[in-house]
Amino acid sequence: MNSKLNIVVRIDLDHSKAQVIAKGHITIHSINALYVVAKRANSLRGGLDLELDISSAWVDPEALDMLHAASESGQLPAMIDPDQAPCTISVLADRRHPRTAPSRLAA
Repeated sequence: MNSKLNIVVRIDLDHSKAQVIAKGHITIHSINALYVVAKRANSLRGGLDLELDISSAWVDPEALDMLHAASESGQLPAMIDPDQAPCTISVLADRRHPRTAPSRLAA
């Protein structure tokens, strides 16, 4: 898995929808980059439905909890958005369990 974060944004202003697609490794440190992109997308139009698609990313459990908290509160963290603009966020996460490193058998 590539640890570099790759983010693509798709916006449909006619239907007030935006999709932020992230690939790579999302940690509690790199999540701020995702939040900044989400804030910029959200600022394009009020009432925009924002989907964070992290289904192809490797997401640390703490970072996933942070994303779900933002989704439930309807706001991005105050350090990212001091104005606390309303933000309708849905998180599309992979349903599979994270992969663990393969164990090596001693011969």
